[in-house]
Amino acid sequence: MMKPMIFVGLTAVLAACSGSASRLDMSQVQSELNLRAAVGSAMVRTVSLPTYAAAEELSIETPEGLIVSNADILWADDPSRAVTLMLTRNLGNILNAKIGPDPWPFVGLPDVSIDVRVTRMIAGADGVFNLEGQYFVGGDGIDYPNSTHIFAVQAPITASAPAAIADAQVRALLALSEQIAHKIAR
Repeated sequence: MMKPMIFVGLTAVLAACSGSASRLDMSQVQSELNLRAAVGSAMVRTVSLPTYAAAEELSIETPEGLIVSNADILWADDPSRAVTLMLTRNLGNILNAKIGPDPWPFVGLPDVSIDVRVTRMIAGADGVFNLEGQYFVGGDGIDYPNSTHIFAVQAPITASAPAAIADAQVRALLALSEQIAHKIAR
């Protein structure tokens, strides 16, 4: 019964917060993958998030399926920007290619663009962080086959603290980065 206890702990932490807001940061996790890219460059477009996930407040799902948030626990950065930059950095670390965020920071066009649209990004009541959606890879600067891919990534939330949600989110984003890297690798 560890999972319900984690949810009870997270709910208590969210309810107990009052006064000035605390900021929650996502720490970088390094992938052990090292792949050779099929392209020389790729741009990660600004990631589209659901309204609750794009908000500054940390949100969790209740056992009844409601999404609750607390204005006293805020993300350290704009969530769309933070997720975009994390995916960009992860892909850059995994692939031997020039990877940049949108807007493209280099001269010329990237070979491909990666467009990620998240439909679900939430700490579930079951003690699991869920990241679901679809991503698209398309050629911008070269002739590259356009493709679409559905993803559903889960990461366990290992403790009843907001930092544990951030850690699970980082691990889910790393798993998504590895999936995308495999799609544009040789």
